[in-house]
Amino acid sequence: MTALPDWMRPPRAEGWFAEDLDRLPEAPRHTELIDGALVFMMSPQRSWHGRLVTGLTVALMAQAPDGIEVEREMTIRLDARNRPEPDLLLTTAPYDADRTWFAPEDVLLVIEVVSPESAHRDRTVKLRKYAEAGIRHYWCIEDEGTVPAVHAYELDEPTASYAPAGIFRHTLQRSLPFDISLDLDKLAPGRAG
Repeated sequence: MTALPDWMRPPRAEGWFAEDLDRLPEAPRHTELIDGALVFMMSPQRSWHGRLVTGLTVALMAQAPDGIEVEREMTIRLDARNRPEPDLLLTTAPYDADRTWFAPEDVLLVIEVVSPESAHRDRTVKLRKYAEAGIRHYWCIEDEGTVPAVHAYELDEPTASYAPAGIFRHTLQRSLPFDISLDLDKLAPGRAG
């Protein structure tokens, strides 16, 4: 067994903090911070996942009104010990070429496309953490074998938790956070009949 590289050792006894991610140039590309622990995307990404994220990015950019930006694979600094990296997010923060993270109050919608290695985090851990941070909308997208199924959630502010807002297959029509209309069958070419 080989020794851990120096960059993998926490800089302090309490572990990692959100600002530490910006000082880890050696870390794998998709490194998140969850409860003070580094989480790496270790398994190869599936083609379906990549095509779906690209299709969603293009579709949402075409529909987003002025003042709303669509960002891919950028972290959200939820608090000092949590900086997850969703697949997509919609934000009111203006474009900044040097930005490395977003604040929750600037995020309108977070989208996670579930992969086998991220399923637990996407369905439970991030669902709870994004809600507690006050992010108003969350989509968790599952691969049902032929088309994506979008599980949409809206924030219930009194409880700081998400309430289900619908499960969408084939088409998605939502008026929040803005008018969105998606043909889900076309988002990941090659899967739908």
